[in-house]
Amino acid sequence: MTSISPQPSPPLPGPSSTKDTFTYPPHHSFPPFYTLQPNQSTLTRQLSLWSTLIQSHHSHSHLFKLHLSTAPSLPLFTNPRIHRSLDPLSIRKILDYMSTADGDFRAEWTNKEKSAAWIWWRTAAEWADAIHHWVEETGQKGAVLTIYELRESEAVERQEWVGMDEDMLRKCLDVLVKKGRAQVFGQADGAGVKFF
Repeated sequence: MTSISPQPSPPLPGPSSTKDTFTYPPHHSFPPFYTLQPNQSTLTRQLSLWSTLIQSHHSHSHLFKLHLSTAPSLPLFTNPRIHRSLDPLSIRKILDYMSTADGDFRAEWTNKEKSAAWIWWRTAAEWADAIHHWVEETGQKGAVLTIYELRESEAVERQEWVGMDEDMLRKCLDVLVKKGRAQVFGQADGAGVKFF
């Protein structure tokens, strides 16, 4: 069997990353990386490498959702220099892996048809902590903010969660609700959130 890569998983991008470019790890140019391997231990390593790459790419590009219909044409899953791309079935298998405990729940299908998945490049708990930290830093404990304000207002334009899907944001807020650090009122985009 062909080994995927002896190198360690690439780290999530740091401050030197820019929005316009993404530096792909060396294994993105390794032809066998684009064919899911039959050997279970090699496959597990390969799925882990793909998971890390998808998370890094989405974090770098500030993306929260991956649509299966457009995924095969993305540079993330294609390398024209080596004439390789990942087929839709393999992409689905990677996302299935990412949505399990083995994949550290780094993806979550958004519907039963599995046509799109949220990519959790931070866990819901990490997002919840970041939101609560921002609330404390900006002196908004006890205030009621709308879901819209938390997602898209000028107040959060420099925050990493800006533009996050509403349902994904609500999952993060649920973490705060369960910890007694927030209360959500209503269901629509205008719903309010009170922070404690």
